[in-house]
Amino acid sequence: MINRAVLVGRLTRDPDLRYTGSGVAVGTFTVAVNRQFTNQQGEREADFINCVIWRKAAENFANFTHKGSLVGVDGRIQTRSYENQQGNRVYVTEIVVDSFSLLESRSQSERYQQQHGNDTQGSASSQNGSGTSNDNLFGGPAKNNPAKAQGNNNDVDPFADNGKQIDISDDDLPF
Repeated sequence: MINRAVLVGRLTRDPDLRYTGSGVAVGTFTVAVNRQFTNQQGEREADFINCVIWRKAAENFANFTHKGSLVGVDGRIQTRSYENQQGNRVYVTEIVVDSFSLLESRSQSERYQQQHGNDTQGSASSQNGSGTSNDNLFGGPAKNNPAKAQGNNNDVDPFADNGKQIDISDDDLPF
């Protein structure tokens, strides 16, 4: 049997780090993942996927990420259920994270946080009242993305720079 889930998206809020009665760290967070297609209004919708991470990885995740951080997580899908205070059965599906990757530099993450810090929906991208996404996780809003401004919904290749040299600082490297 195979049960693997790999997600790339932005955190909708700061991770919630807690400790069990026996002192084991557990973190919970939600990742907003844009869908690969647009709706009838030409907007990208996002799925909000609940995740849980345990032990030292949970502490590291909570220390190095915050709302808006672009992360990759690898884990398994798990379902569970419990009875709430009203006596109703509640079913929960979440990703139990085995490993994670930080997918942008600290400076990029801080820049994103400044641009989207007032997002009241707590999503990876701007949301309108219907909960639909107004921009792409990677391309940003149409005003910052020439292909989207021209009505092209295909993602723009960030590495296509007409043969010009690209300057990369040490802060941009993941290692």
